[in-house]
Amino acid sequence: MEIYRKWIEFIALGMEALAVAVIVIAFLSASVSFLVHFGQRAANAYESYKVFLGRSLLLGLEFLVAADVIRTVALEPTIQNIVILGVLVFIRTFLSWSLVVEIEGRWPWRSAEGEKSVKREVTP
Repeated sequence: MEIYRKWIEFIALGMEALAVAVIVIAFLSASVSFLVHFGQRAANAYESYKVFLGRSLLLGLEFLVAADVIRTVALEPTIQNIVILGVLVFIRTFLSWSLVVEIEGRWPWRSAEGEKSVKREVTP
């Protein structure tokens, strides 16, 4: 049983490390790209930078949530740990929604096509 716990902890730590790596590598890559495009006076350099960083943060947050779920459910599914997990998932979900609003300009539950479509009148 102890080997099982160590493997689960190792997997969760690996996912957390992957999340940090995704965020750091994306930040560095996006920053270099932004500086190059900004130096060339590209019109959408900031918007591209913001979208790339936002999507990378969203991916990193998803990895962090997955690591928390694995660690909590597989290792210590006590009521206290599940409540803590629920609070963490709630906070990270709120952050994800905030990032989607910042990136796409719409709430996550609203479809992109739904906002672009024109309301049609129903004729009898």
